[in-house]
Amino acid sequence: MTELMRVPDAEDSWEPATEPPGGPNPARQVSMFQSVGWPLYSFAYLSVDLDAVARRLRLTLETSWDGHGRVRAAFFVLEGTDFVATHHEGDAPGTHIWTRKGGPVDSAARAGRLLAALGVGPEVVSYSTWGVGSDLSDIPPAWSRAGRAMRKPVQSRQDFWEDFKTHPGIFVGRVTFGSVTGFLNGYNVAAAGDLLNGFQEWLAAKLGFGTNLVWTGLVLNLAFPEGRPAEPWSPEDDQHAVDQLLILLDEYFGSLAGRPKADGEPQPTPQSP
Repeated sequence: MTELMRVPDAEDSWEPATEPPGGPNPARQVSMFQSVGWPLYSFAYLSVDLDAVARRLRLTLETSWDGHGRVRAAFFVLEGTDFVATHHEGDAPGTHIWTRKGGPVDSAARAGRLLAALGVGPEVVSYSTWGVGSDLSDIPPAWSRAGRAMRKPVQSRQDFWEDFKTHPGIFVGRVTFGSVTGFLNGYNVAAAGDLLNGFQEWLAAKLGFGTNLVWTGLVLNLAFPEGRPAEPWSPEDDQHAVDQLLILLDEYFGSLAGRPKADGEPQPTPQSP
C-alpha cells in the first residue's frame, strides 16, 4: 500500500478557492457543473490524501460517479492551467491529477507549479505522464481498468514537437501539406487527442469564423487569405502551406504554455533530413 505523505495546511491568509479571484490563494475553484464539457487527460498520481489537497488549497470536494464507480473530485485553476484532483472509492490511497489542455506544453513546469502550491516536493509523485522513469508499481485500480497502467511515455509531446517542426522530413519523407497534416492527425489519434486538443477552436478564434470547419481547412484560410491556389499546387505553394502550418502550431503551443513569442524570435523552418 502506498504510504501517504504530508501536505501542509493552507496558509492563514488564504481564502477559500471558491471565492472570486484576487486573493493570496493560488488556486481558484470551478464546479463539476461548469466543467462538464472538459476533455480530461491523465497527468499524475500523487502519494497524498485528497482531503489534504483540498484542505491545503481550500477546495470544496464534490461527489459523483463514472464508469469506475463513486468518485470525489475538485476542479480548479492554477496559474492558467485547469486541474482536477480525484479519488475513486476502492482505489489505493492517493490523489489522481488530471489536466484539460493538450499540446506540447512544458508539463514538468506545470507540475512544479502544482507541487509548489501544495507545499510538497517531487517525492510525492508516484506516476507522471511527463517523463520516463516513473514508478508504475502502485497505480490505482481505476487507472488500470482504463487501460493506462502500463503505458509509459517514451518521448514527451514537447520533445516530439521540437523535433518535428525542425525536421518534418524525418517523420513523413516527402514534405507536403497532405503528408504533414496526415501524420499529425495520426499522431493525435494515437495520443487520444492530446496533441491537437483545442487547436481547431484556437484557429477559428484567430480567423473570427469557422467553428464548424476542420483544422486543416482553417490553416489554409490563414495561409492563403486571398484564396487557395488552384490544384495541383506548385511546390512553392505547398511549401508555403507547410511553413504556415508549423508557424501556427508553434504559436498555439506557445499560447498553451503561456510563452508568447518575442519579436524577432525565429519561426520554425521545415528542413529535409
